[in-house]
Amino acid sequence: MFAIVSSLGLFGLNAFPVDVEIDISRAIPQFDIVGLPDAVVRESRERIRAAMRACFVKFPVAKVMVNLAPADTKKSGSVHDMAIFMAILKASGEINAPLDGCAFIGELSLNGDIRGINGVLPMVMLAREKGLKAVFVPYANAREASVIKGIDVYAVKNANELISHFQDIHKLTPVENYIPPETAYDEILDFADVRGQQSAKKALEIAAAGGHNALLIGSPGSGKSMLSKRMPSILPPLTFEEALETSKIHSITGLLSAEQPIITKRPFRSPHHTISAAGLIGGGSIPKPGEISISHNGLLFLDELAEFDKRTLEIMRQPLEDRKVSIVRAAGSVTYPCSIMLIAAMNPCPCGYYGHPTRKCICGQKKVSDYLSKISGPLLDRFDLHIEVAPVEFEDLSSKANEEPSSEIRKRVIAARNIQNQRFKGTSITCNALITPDKLRDFCPMDNAAETMFKAIFDRLGLSARAYDRILKVARTIADLNSEEVIKKQHIAAAAQYRSLDRKYWSE
Repeated sequence: MFAIVSSLGLFGLNAFPVDVEIDISRAIPQFDIVGLPDAVVRESRERIRAAMRACFVKFPVAKVMVNLAPADTKKSGSVHDMAIFMAILKASGEINAPLDGCAFIGELSLNGDIRGINGVLPMVMLAREKGLKAVFVPYANAREASVIKGIDVYAVKNANELISHFQDIHKLTPVENYIPPETAYDEILDFADVRGQQSAKKALEIAAAGGHNALLIGSPGSGKSMLSKRMPSILPPLTFEEALETSKIHSITGLLSAEQPIITKRPFRSPHHTISAAGLIGGGSIPKPGEISISHNGLLFLDELAEFDKRTLEIMRQPLEDRKVSIVRAAGSVTYPCSIMLIAAMNPCPCGYYGHPTRKCICGQKKVSDYLSKISGPLLDRFDLHIEVAPVEFEDLSSKANEEPSSEIRKRVIAARNIQNQRFKGTSITCNALITPDKLRDFCPMDNAAETMFKAIFDRLGLSARAYDRILKVARTIADLNSEEVIKKQHIAAAAQYRSLDRKYWSE
């Protein structure tokens, strides 16, 4: 007796089709699974036996051989339990209904319940691409799977429901497609709570409008973290395509909830400075995404930047430039996207008061130099904006005037992003920060006065080619916020002033 049932596997972010082939023959009773299964897949034999007993279905007294094809691809996790279970029922004659066009993914418990799994979203997307008509998933993952249109999704609570469905005793009905709600900003921290710091707020508005990386440096209590944690309130909403991309990463890491099966807000991640390189970039024997990929299409905030391990920070340099991170292990290589805004905050010295207008630094020059040297020049060069956050004045703190709310800033940011969407239509570029060097001339035209000023700034400051590109992109964003198509002198001047902190602190 022979049967084939479709399932789906996952390696990194990439789903792949799996054919569960089963042969039941007269021989000494045994149950084997081949096709490069890992320990979790092999353990499914006991889960399936117990589940069949719980459903009052006899396990075949025969030699049961299961092959997970393609046999040269590593299979991991408990995702194939349901498909193996259905293959046994089909081959043993318990189910006569055709299973063509159906895929089964889910973990079986010993009592026959179907447990939720990670990575359902990319697997259902692949099932639709492969032309499958229906996919049976755990009830806990049903809303996540229903985000994908064009394929019937069936939510299964236990194995008895599967048997009843295919024996035409009690048919399951497909889950209705989940329609994500509009992005709500009600529960997000608001810029209206921040007193003063107008120049820092303006710089962060520019960063949000163009998707630029920004470094905030200032004394303790000046509001660096407070400002950074309010950045999500002014970021533009995700497009549906961006939401799917982001949700796929959150799906494989188990960060999607049943209540929110698709990410509708741009991610905001703020790992502690003790994080390892694998935690930040990703890793493991079967590579998992790190914080930089979980923040894809959103914002990664590194507070107390100089307290992070220097080697961990240096590993970020290539992903920040390439907008993707490739992890190679013995099991294979995985590439995760990491198109992020990086916002970092740090003190200028261990005590925090180097360069403070009224308080004296007690560190000494060597301690200051050693502290700042934790941030290398190449990493510093990858920040488009360097923002000095000055101490807040008493008049600002005691003022009864209302500060501008995030909703007003967000309107300007969205207007600037709409200009960019029109400009980059038909390309893979989504914001000014992602303009490639070969497109700078086309997308960043300058008038003569702006070009003359930029040349003078470039020669005087001895800028690198990367700094040239980043200043020009920031100037493009400033022009967009002012609804100007051509970059002018004042836009270049404003963008250049955000590249001055490396000379104030790191040149000494």
